[in-house]
Amino acid sequence: MHFFSFIFQDWKANKGNPKGRTIMLLFRIANFCSARRIYFYLGLPYLVFYRILVEWFFTVEIPWKVKIGKNLALYHGQCLVMNSEVVIGENCTLRHCTTIGHKQLKGGGFSGSPVIGDNVDMGSNVCIIGDIRIGNNVKIGCGAVVTKSVSDDQTVAGNPAVPISRSSITKPKDNHNENFDRNKPEGAFPFGNG
Repeated sequence: MHFFSFIFQDWKANKGNPKGRTIMLLFRIANFCSARRIYFYLGLPYLVFYRILVEWFFTVEIPWKVKIGKNLALYHGQCLVMNSEVVIGENCTLRHCTTIGHKQLKGGGFSGSPVIGDNVDMGSNVCIIGDIRIGNNVKIGCGAVVTKSVSDDQTVAGNPAVPISRSSITKPKDNHNENFDRNKPEGAFPFGNG
């Protein structure tokens, strides 16, 4: 793939998101350098710059060796941690406070890292750990802890993450109070009558 096509492959997916665009552009340049031996040596100063800027200042740990498909959308890019062996497919979405990596085994070693399919939408504060596979077209709810593989076309949520069906998702109750006066918020002023 041509250099400029490679480094801008996530640009459209992060439209209106300058931080996401910046982080992904910096990642793609580092990823390009790390995957080609000659560029690795020429780009070593850049790789050090990448690590300092993205990991320390942006608090986003995406190692330059991670394999990520095109069109990764990165919303609220902060507190994101990934292991260097993670594989992420195309057209995926990551949000803040997400951890994707291996887990420590009882013997002291480490498991493999997750392989995430295409079109996976991950909510904020998601933890995906272990040698597992996340299928294509999966949605992972906010705060989910995923430690087991997830089949294609599923929605999972919870700790531990379990599949949820569309029929279990209910509409919120209408708590509209017809006597509510917007100009006089009840309970807003503990002293006096507001």
